[in-house]
Amino acid sequence: MEYTRLGSTGLRVSRIALGCMSYADGSRGNHPWALDEETSGAFFRQAVELGITFWDTANVYSAGTSEEFVGRAIRRYSRREDIVLATKVHGKMHDGPGGSGLSRKAILEQVDASLRRLDTDYVDLYQIHRLDPEVPMEETMEALHDIVRAGKARYIGASSMWAWQFASMQHAADLNGWTRFVSMQDQYSLLMREEEREMLPLLAAQGVGAIPWSPLARGRVARPWGEQTDRSGTDEFGKRLYQDSDAAIVGAVERIAAERGVAMASVGLAWVLRNPVVDAPIVGATKPHHLTDAVAALDIQLTDAEVAALEEHYTPRPNTGF
Repeated sequence: MEYTRLGSTGLRVSRIALGCMSYADGSRGNHPWALDEETSGAFFRQAVELGITFWDTANVYSAGTSEEFVGRAIRRYSRREDIVLATKVHGKMHDGPGGSGLSRKAILEQVDASLRRLDTDYVDLYQIHRLDPEVPMEETMEALHDIVRAGKARYIGASSMWAWQFASMQHAADLNGWTRFVSMQDQYSLLMREEEREMLPLLAAQGVGAIPWSPLARGRVARPWGEQTDRSGTDEFGKRLYQDSDAAIVGAVERIAAERGVAMASVGLAWVLRNPVVDAPIVGATKPHHLTDAVAALDIQLTDAEVAALEEHYTPRPNTGF
């Protein structure tokens, strides 16, 4: 495993992050493909054995049960001080003014609820899952600052939004002496490169680390185009993300992987990791080879010709996910 600093902070993270959305009670929320706790345990154990110490979840994943699974897994397979623990806030947890969004009331209520489910006194990285347009940015940033000052979070981060919105929130923090975002969890893969236009250059300029979600395009980059999984068959959001022309990109991944004798996922992640703004792509694993393929990507240095082949068929598309 390789390790790096998250953005310009002193926080040391593994270069592969474990995405924990797949580890939860599938009967709750809208992720029926989630793995139960007994099955999930093997992946937490494997992550520890591989040195993947950066774990990411969210309060809204399967109605909080992902956080519960993660909290128990840390105690069973590792130590709290050895895991860089990240979670998120924004989605609806219950009716009422504190049950969703990014108001001061919601943030202060939801961070405490997350800490209870995770069975910890603090998280290393507390992220806003999306932007809340109904709440002043200043209110959100001050509440997040107060969480850091209270010791409930060590750092704060954001997720998918327009670059101007992220810059505005950082500016509000700077004007008022509040805590700034140190990371951006945005959608970035061979099949979704729109962040290269504005967000990634902004992150580079501000010293903010990118920790992309869906770096393998929900698995589309990791298997031949025509293959379907249980998740892809029920993932309504995922069906809206990609287009038929992406088959040529996936074909290039398949060819390069065959030539190198490695997994397609390793090639797709190697391409994401080569971007200097990317610190740790977030990988969700539901089969034993998923994490080993991800770690193998760290040893792959793509040639200029391979990069050109992977990128030549990309076509612009609308941003999705926020």
